[in-house]
Amino acid sequence: MTAKLAGKARSDALASLKEWTEVPGRDAIGRSFKFADFNQAWGFMTRVALAAEKADHHPEWSNVYNKVEIVLSTHDAGGVSDKDVALAKFIDSLA
Repeated sequence: MTAKLAGKARSDALASLKEWTEVPGRDAIGRSFKFADFNQAWGFMTRVALAAEKADHHPEWSNVYNKVEIVLSTHDAGGVSDKDVALAKFIDSLA
């Protein structure tokens, strides 16, 4: 089982994710993305989906036309873990 990040490890990890914010009322992080059109948004989501499947760690997300909202939390850990930080960094590398 993956451990939830706490203390300095958590604050350091979240500080490294400049565009991500803590989700109010949840132990999760989120970020919004806006693309030129639906095609770019869907292509981005496809690349994220392939990496998420490979890592067996899947985001909560929604897509409306050119906007993608992503929330990351490790459910079996009960909050943000290293898996979320790694996936967030990968997602940032695509954006």
